[in-house]
Amino acid sequence: QVQLVESGGGLVQTGGSLRLSCAASGRTFSSYAMGWFRQAPGKERAFVAAVSRGGGGTYYADSVKGRFTISRDSAKNTVFLQMNSLTPEDTAVYYCAAGVLPTSNPTQYMFWGQGTQVTVST
Repeated sequence: QVQLVESGGGLVQTGGSLRLSCAASGRTFSSYAMGWFRQAPGKERAFVAAVSRGGGGTYYADSVKGRFTISRDSAKNTVFLQMNSLTPEDTAVYYCAAGVLPTSNPTQYMFWGQGTQVTVST
């Protein structure tokens, strides 16, 4: 069992940056690939980024490639999402998730956090 707690969301202007964190409980953090997803009002949950168990493999949705960076710190049991050049289209609740593989398919992740709101104003 893994418990995930996101933090770092908030209100930012267009062009600004935020860094999301996801703290994982337990000693098995390094056994899981980690992903970030987001869900805007009235839309389905969408893949944002994922990182492999060892951190050597990172994957991004086309919409965030070049602007967002996912990373993990196994010593701190934490995964991060650095978000730069934010636009109003990035407004959503952001969720972190733990799974076996760093896939874009949300059904492949077993554990989810409660989400953190990111709002980008014009």
